[in-house]
Amino acid sequence: MKGFFKKNETLISILFIVIYLVVNSIFLNKFGMYDWQTMAVNIGLSLLIILFIIIFKLGNYFGLTKFPKPKKFLYFIPLIILMSINLWGGVRIENSVLEIVFYMISMIFVGFLEEIIFRGFLFRMMAKDNLKSAIIVTSLTFGVGHIINLLNGSSFIPTLIQIIYATATGYLFAVILVKGKSLWPCIITHSVVNALSVFAVDNSFTAVVSPLCLTIIPICYALYLNKRIN
Repeated sequence: MKGFFKKNETLISILFIVIYLVVNSIFLNKFGMYDWQTMAVNIGLSLLIILFIIIFKLGNYFGLTKFPKPKKFLYFIPLIILMSINLWGGVRIENSVLEIVFYMISMIFVGFLEEIIFRGFLFRMMAKDNLKSAIIVTSLTFGVGHIINLLNGSSFIPTLIQIIYATATGYLFAVILVKGKSLWPCIITHSVVNALSVFAVDNSFTAVVSPLCLTIIPICYALYLNKRIN
C-alpha cells in the first residue's frame, strides 16, 4: 500500500488539495461557517484523510509523531502567544451557542486539514527533491491560498494583509516541522487560532496590532529555531 502511495504521491497530493479547496468553497458560499453542514463536511474530509493515513501507514511520514522537546523550542511560548491573539482586542459574542459550537468545531478541523494538506502532502511531495524549495513554496501557497476569501465576500485589503501574515506563519510551521519532526504543534496552534476567531473583535487595535504580531512573531521565532536547532 505504501508503495502505491509513493508511486502516485504527486497525483494523490494534488487530488486532496483540490478536493479540500473545491468542497470547502462550495459549502462556505452556500451555508457559511456557522452552519452544521459546513462543520459536517470538514469533519468528513478530516476522517477521510485520517483513514487514508492509517491505511497507508503515513503517520510518521507526515509528522504525526510525538511533540519535540519543549525546552529546545522555548516551551512553545511564541505559539501560545499566537493562539491567544484573537482575544487581545476583547471578546464578542454575536451568534447563538449552536452557531459558535458549529464554527469552532469546523475551524478546528480546518486547521487540521490545512496542516495535513500544506505541511503534509504538499511539503513532503516537494521536500523529496529540494527541502528549501518545499519550505518556500508551501509557505507562499499557504499564504496565497487565503485569496479564496475574496470569493467568500472578504474585502481586498484585509485579504492582502491576511495573505502576508499567513505566509509568515506558514514559514514558521514549516520550520517547526523540519526542526522538530512533528506536525502536532502546527496543527494545535492553527486550530486554536481558527476556533477563537469567532470571538475576535474588529477594531483599530486588532486591525493593526494583530496582523503585525502574526507576522513578526512567526518570523522571529522561525529565525531563532533555524539558528538554535540543527
